[in-house]
Amino acid sequence: MTLNPHGEAEYRHRLALDHLNRAENLFSLKDWAGTVSASQLAVENFAKAVIALFEVPTWGHDPSHQLSKLAEKMPAGVGGRVKELCLLASETASEHGRSSYGEPIAGLTPSDIYTEKQAEDALQKARRAREIAARVLGELAAGERATDGGDSDA
Repeated sequence: MTLNPHGEAEYRHRLALDHLNRAENLFSLKDWAGTVSASQLAVENFAKAVIALFEVPTWGHDPSHQLSKLAEKMPAGVGGRVKELCLLASETASEHGRSSYGEPIAGLTPSDIYTEKQAEDALQKARRAREIAARVLGELAAGERATDGGDSDA
């Protein structure tokens, strides 16, 4: 099997949009734990969409370290936004486990943990990740087209 970076990036971006849409819907239903869970997965996959243009994304739920290493290799105009995406991924990664399993030692389910404010915060992070990923992916694609001389068959 060969890796198609553009295909993987497109898939991850669509997957992230699906998770963000789910988070929006869950927020409207006042499912705070579900909103946090879907928002975390959205941020994770927006970050992995950018990573996929350069290398295979890791399977972990915190792609911030992998993306941070790649940020150093990216054009200067993109690096700042990529670092912000790294921060969002890092901040939301720990919620994967909590929004899935709760806090077993304390006997708390995910629904016991999250408030509307926390869900709204997670959703805002996912929305911001969407904005960043769209700009970065667009700028990297434009830069690649310029490097290729506009050849769309490459």
